[in-house]
Amino acid sequence: MTQRIREANGLLRDIPKPGETILPKEGEENVLITSALPYCNNVPHLGNIIGSTLSADIFARFNRTRNRRTLYICGTDEYGTATETQALKEGITPKELCDKYNALHVETYKWFQLSFDHFGRTSTPLHTEICQEIYLNLLKNGYLDKQIKEQTYCEGCSKFLADRFVEGTCPHCGADDARGDQCDVCSRTLDAVDLINPRCLISKAHTVTTRSSAHMYVKLDALQPKVEEWIRKSWKDGKWSPNAVINAEGELIDARLKAGMRPSPVTRDLTWGVPVPVVEGEDDQGMKGKVLYVWFDAPIGYPSITANYTSEWKQWWFNKPDVRLYQFMGKDNVYFHTIFWPSIQIGDGRPWTTLYHLSTTEYLNYEGGKFSKSHNRGVFGPAARETGIPPSVWRYYLISTRPETADAMFSWSDCSFSFGNFINRVLKFAASQYDSVVPDGGDVPGPLSPNDDVDAEFISEVNGHLKDYIDAMEAVKLRLGLQTVMLLSARGNLYLQASGLNKALMAADPKRCAQVVSRAINLIYVLSVMIFPFMPSTSEAILLQLNAPARAVPEVFAHDILPGHRIGTPDHLFKRINEKMVEVWKARFGGKASEATPEPSADATHVALGMSKRKAAAAKKAAEKAATVADESNPKSAEVLAWEQKVAEQGQKVRALKGQTPKTPELEQETTAAVDELKKLKEELAALERDS
Repeated sequence: MTQRIREANGLLRDIPKPGETILPKEGEENVLITSALPYCNNVPHLGNIIGSTLSADIFARFNRTRNRRTLYICGTDEYGTATETQALKEGITPKELCDKYNALHVETYKWFQLSFDHFGRTSTPLHTEICQEIYLNLLKNGYLDKQIKEQTYCEGCSKFLADRFVEGTCPHCGADDARGDQCDVCSRTLDAVDLINPRCLISKAHTVTTRSSAHMYVKLDALQPKVEEWIRKSWKDGKWSPNAVINAEGELIDARLKAGMRPSPVTRDLTWGVPVPVVEGEDDQGMKGKVLYVWFDAPIGYPSITANYTSEWKQWWFNKPDVRLYQFMGKDNVYFHTIFWPSIQIGDGRPWTTLYHLSTTEYLNYEGGKFSKSHNRGVFGPAARETGIPPSVWRYYLISTRPETADAMFSWSDCSFSFGNFINRVLKFAASQYDSVVPDGGDVPGPLSPNDDVDAEFISEVNGHLKDYIDAMEAVKLRLGLQTVMLLSARGNLYLQASGLNKALMAADPKRCAQVVSRAINLIYVLSVMIFPFMPSTSEAILLQLNAPARAVPEVFAHDILPGHRIGTPDHLFKRINEKMVEVWKARFGGKASEATPEPSADATHVALGMSKRKAAAAKKAAEKAATVADESNPKSAEVLAWEQKVAEQGQKVRALKGQTPKTPELEQETTAAVDELKKLKEELAALERDS
C-alpha cells in the first residue's frame, strides 16, 4: 500500500538489525538497564514483575523510541542456599532446579513481552571467571580479611551448614520452626548458632553442633568513606528518588552507614556456587572447597550476563563517560545496589560503570494480603496467560497501579479500561469517507501551526502533553507517563468534538474536514510511539492500521503522515474483559481459604468498588431499570456506553488517589492529572450524548 511519510532525520525509530550486537557510541548518551535478577527457585508473580522486570522494560523501550543505544540485561540468580534448599524439597539437583525455573522465567517474560537484549543466568563459566577476578582484586588491594567464627555443623552429614540448612527453636519467641537466618513468627534476624535445639534440614535425625570455620570478609568499614562520597555524588547526578539509603535532602539515613559499616562475609561453606579462587603456590587461607556468598556474586551477574551477550562487554561496564546505568528493583534490594555492590566495585579498583539512577517500587499486594506461593495466593506468571487477558492489558494495569510511593493492591475489579475510541473513530471515518487515503488539508510538512482558536489550543495542548510525557519518562515516573498518554488520547477526542467532525462538516467545508482528519491521523501516529513502551503489541496494531513505520518520540506535534498516504484496515484495539469472570478469578487465586469456585455474582463489581451489598443491589436494580427505559425510548450507542464506563473507572481512580497517604508532591501531581483527565472525559461524554 502507498506510504507517504515525511523525510526527516530522527523521525523514524532506529531498530537494530536481527543479530546485531548493541554497543555504546562514543560521545553519545548510551543507556544500560538492569532489573534485579530473580531467584531461580520459583516462578515470578505480578509483584516481582512490576517491581523490576516490567518497569525496566518500559524504560528500555522508551529510550529506544528516543533513538539511544540501549542495552537491557537480566537473568536468573542461581546460586545460594535458597536454590539448594528448594532443590532438596523437590528431590532434584540444584542444576536441574535452575534449568527448570530458568525456562519458566523465560517463558513468562516472553509472554509479558519483555524486551531483554539478553536474558541469561549466573551459573556460567564467564560468571565464575569475572567473580573470581573481582575477588582476587579485592584481596590484592587489601580489602579482604580472614575471620574464624563458630558455625553450625552436622555430625551425620559431616559438613558445615549454611543458615538456611538449619532450623530449630527461636531464642526470642520460642517458635519451633525458626530458620537459621530468620524466625517467620517474630520476624527477628537470627544467627544459626543461636538456635535452641538446632536440626539439620537435610536429615533431622542427625546431631547439629558448632565448629570453627574460616571465612573471608570484605572490609566495608575501610571502604565506607569512599562509598559515602560516591553515594552523595551519584544521588545528585542521577536524581535518585528518596529511599532507605538517602532522603530527599541528601542525608544518609541507612542504619548501617550511620552506625559504621562492619566487615561482611563473602564466602560460604556450600557446594553450589562460584568456587573461591586459590592462587597456585600461595596459602589457600582455609578457603579451599568453599564458594562465594550469593550476595557477593549476584550483582556481578549484571556484567557477567553482558559478557555472555558480547565479548565487548567492557564497552558497557568500564565506560563512565558515555554510559548511564539505570537499575530497577523492589525496595528490599536497595542496600545491595547502593552500598554493598558499589563498595565491591570501588574496592576492585577498576573504572567501573556505576549506578546513575535507581528506580525502586514498594510492594504490590494481592486482594488484602501478600503474594504467597505456599498459600496459593496471587497471580503467578504462567497463570496470567490462562485468564485470557492479553499481555498488553496486564502491562497497562500493572503500570497504572505501579507502587511508586506506597504499597499498592492488585484488585480484579479494577482490571479493565477503555482505550482506542479516538483512534477507531478517526480511522473509520477516513476509511469510509476518503477511501482510506489521507486527505490534503493544506498543511505543510513539519511542525503544525494553527489556523483558528480551536486548532491553536489543540496544538498547544498536544505539545504540552508531549513535553510532560518526555519529562515524566526521563525522570522514570512511568505511571505519570502512562497517564499523560491517556490524557493526550482524550484530548484528541475533544478536538474532534470541537471541530464538529462528521459527514455534515465534509459537505459544508471539505477543506476544513480534510485538515481535521489529517491532523487527527498525525496525532494517532504520535500516540503509537507514546503507547509503545507500555503496550507494544497495541502500538504495533496501531501502526498496522496506519500502514506506517515505527517512529521516534517527537519533541513537537508535526505533519508527518502526508496527503495521499493510504491507511490500513481500521479495527477495535481491545475486547472488553468479561466482568463475570472476576469472581471466578478471585476464587482461583485467592489462597487456601477459597475451597470452591462460586458462581459469578452480578453485583460483584459494585461491592468491590466499596458499596454495601444493599446499595449494590439497589444500584443494580436502578441500572437495569434505566437500561430498560433507554432501550425502549432512546437507546445509547455502544460508544456512549463505553465512554460512561470510562468516566466511572476514572472517577474511581481519582477517589483512590485522594484517599492515599502520605500526601507527597508526586501523589498530588498524579491526583491533579487524574482529575483533569476525569473532567475532560466528562466533557467528551456530554459531547457524545449531544451528537447521538
